[in-house]
Amino acid sequence: MRAYLYVAVILLVIFGGISGYLYNKFSAFASMDFSPPPATVAVATARADTWPSLLEAVGTIRAVRGANLAAETSGEVTDISVVSGQEVAAGQLLLTLNDSLEQASRGRAEANLVLAQQLYERDESLIKQKSIPQSQFDRSKADLDIAIASIAEIEAQLDNKRIVAPFAGRVGIIEVKTGDYISSGTSITTLQDLSALEIDFSVPARHFPDLRPGLVISVRTASSERAFSATLKAVDSAVDTGTRNLALKAALNESEGILPGMFAQLEIDLGQPREVITLPETAVTYSLQGDTVYVVSDQGEGLQVMPRVVASGEVRDGRIAIRSGVELGERIVSAGQNKLYRGAPVVLEENPAAFTQ
Repeated sequence: MRAYLYVAVILLVIFGGISGYLYNKFSAFASMDFSPPPATVAVATARADTWPSLLEAVGTIRAVRGANLAAETSGEVTDISVVSGQEVAAGQLLLTLNDSLEQASRGRAEANLVLAQQLYERDESLIKQKSIPQSQFDRSKADLDIAIASIAEIEAQLDNKRIVAPFAGRVGIIEVKTGDYISSGTSITTLQDLSALEIDFSVPARHFPDLRPGLVISVRTASSERAFSATLKAVDSAVDTGTRNLALKAALNESEGILPGMFAQLEIDLGQPREVITLPETAVTYSLQGDTVYVVSDQGEGLQVMPRVVASGEVRDGRIAIRSGVELGERIVSAGQNKLYRGAPVVLEENPAAFTQ
């Protein structure tokens, strides 16, 4: 019996020791802080900026003087006096059609004119002497007028056989060859004066009160990374009933490196600067819940962040306008958001550039 008592005492001591050891261990674990360490973030202050009011649009560049040249009459091409892409002067001959028939007609008409002139001069002297009746003199004068008109008519037909440049510019691709027979209206080539270009575009009609000739426009094309300057020249007097858009025309202030027909992206400065609250573009996180920023606040025991849904606006030069959700002067996380959650403790990075390295 006494042996059983010894065994029970020994077991009690063993289990008591184990229980005490485990109690001390769990007490130590319970007193430990398992919360994650503060996240290092970069912070920016919401500031007020003055931004111009811009209206975006797209348009097509055209030459102020540009034409598709076509033949007014039919005939065989006998001579092409220019090559594709050539610069030409106003009135320069571009193409000639077969005019042999018209040349023959002009020779006959010139002979008739000489005869009519002689008869008129003879009858003019005779009428002064009253040697012929007035009717004969009137007939001679009418014949002379008819002969002069015939010459003018044939000259006009000859002019139609010659295609000349209506203004100075650059010839496009010539679409016909010597020996081709072309009909009236057949396209021959294009002629563009590249020294003066304009842009045709349209905007929704609701913007009409803000539009007026003289507004400055920034123009970008796919052919260049630079922005070109233009000036709003005209606003249409009626709205398109099909699209409810208002047509506008702008004059490019420079045309080097631009061709008619190019697509252009436009930013129209409406001349109405406005105050906006802005943040670095990197401060806004985009998600299904909406555009979110992390606002930094001091809770006494350290800095914490809280997510906040905001209404964001346009982006310019790396900064984004905040229409609502952020107050002026608030501190917003601008880098390091991927480690954050509601109420997360943070410390501020002294060198924000470290996030880009």
